[in-house]
Amino acid sequence: MKTALSIALLAMIVAFAACGPKQPPEGPRKQNEIQALWTQIRDWRREAGMDVEPRPTDVNAVAPMTVKQVQQVCPENHAVPQACSDVCSLADAICDNAEQICILADELGKRDTWAQDKCASAKASCRDAKKKCCKCSEANSTPAAAPAKPATTTTKPATTAAAGSATTTKVRAP
Repeated sequence: MKTALSIALLAMIVAFAACGPKQPPEGPRKQNEIQALWTQIRDWRREAGMDVEPRPTDVNAVAPMTVKQVQQVCPENHAVPQACSDVCSLADAICDNAEQICILADELGKRDTWAQDKCASAKASCRDAKKKCCKCSEANSTPAAAPAKPATTTTKPATTAAAGSATTTKVRAP
C-alpha cells in the first residue's frame, strides 16, 4: 500500500512537472501583438505626414483584398529617388506590419471582428502609404533621356582595282 501511494505521488509530481505552469491563452497575446503593430502604423502615418487613421471608405474598399494586392499601386520595379527613400521605406514598414496583423487576425478567426477590423485598417494604411511613395517617386523622377539609336550596318558594294571584281563590305553607319 505504501509503495502504491509513493508511486502515485511520484506519477503526479512527474505529470505536473512535465506540464509546467499553465500558459496564458493565445487570443490575448495575439491581440496585444496586433495592437502594438497597429500603434506603430499610426505613428508611421503621422511621421509620413498622413492622417493617423485611413478613411473609412478606403478601409471598406480594401477589406476583401490581400496585403499583396493592396501593395500593387506603383508600377512594378519603379525607381525610388533618394528624395523619396524615407516615405517609401515607411510604406514598406507599414505594409510589413499590415501583413503580420492580418496573419494574426486570421489565426484569431473571421469571427474576431476587432482583429479583422485592425487588419482592414492596416491594409488601407498600406495602400495609402504606397500611393504616397508612388506620387513622390513620380514627382521626383528625372525624365529618361531618349534611348540612343543603335548603330546600323549597311552593305555596299566595293570594287578592288587589282582583281576588277566586286566585293561586299560592311560599313557602320553613324
